[in-house]
Amino acid sequence: MNAHSTEVRQQAVALLRSGIRNAEVARRLSVPRGTVSYWLHMDRSQRGECPGAHNPSCHRCDGTALVEPAYAYLLGLYLGDGHISQHSTHRAPSLMITLDDAWPGIQNEAGAALGKVFPENATCRVRRTGCHNIKVYSKHLVCYFPQHGPGRKHEREIVLEPWQQRIVDNCPWQFVRGLIHSDGCRLTNWTTRVVGGERKRYEYPRYWFTNVSDDIRRLYTDTLDALGIVWTHCTRAGKPYNISVARRASVALMDAHVGPKY
Repeated sequence: MNAHSTEVRQQAVALLRSGIRNAEVARRLSVPRGTVSYWLHMDRSQRGECPGAHNPSCHRCDGTALVEPAYAYLLGLYLGDGHISQHSTHRAPSLMITLDDAWPGIQNEAGAALGKVFPENATCRVRRTGCHNIKVYSKHLVCYFPQHGPGRKHEREIVLEPWQQRIVDNCPWQFVRGLIHSDGCRLTNWTTRVVGGERKRYEYPRYWFTNVSDDIRRLYTDTLDALGIVWTHCTRAGKPYNISVARRASVALMDAHVGPKY
């Protein structure tokens, strides 16, 4: 990502405060729109103008209604590519989901899910090399994602709380979709068979999920079991981190509810 000087940021903030739209500020200063949105969010946050900044509501603390399908999808993304961090320069922790620029549709879907789960908090996108961080700031992030903790996810126990498991049970496909969109893919495999004395090549679709955490893979396969999806555990190069779905009927179900990345 290109580094922008303090002067450029101050110019952008001054233009934004004057009422000029993000896109126009980005055009004038040759700065990505996502960066301008982030600067606007941080300026509003520092001045206490963000919606919910003084008394943000929380599903766990206040019983605020939660859009469960969006949360199930977001939980899957978080377990794969999400990270909660607290910086000394910010008053609230941030949830950051890092998504490849090859799949802009998934970035849009992640942003929409964040908006539904945290409707009182502004979301932003921060450009990185080959990807974007889809972010939201909230004092209640750990309430929504109690799996947060020190160290990498595969180095600590990952267990859903009963209220989270209930949501996954109610919205299993959204959970699977989030996991696949973070650490999975739909690809085409091929093999050869001898038919009538002649070797022929056959291609077939497969869903692939890879995660180093035994617990996260188990959450994925338990949900597949509940959905009636047949899966196999694959070891490649001595690493047992892969789950494959290749049976025709199971792939058809995955296609109907998940589909290729986009």
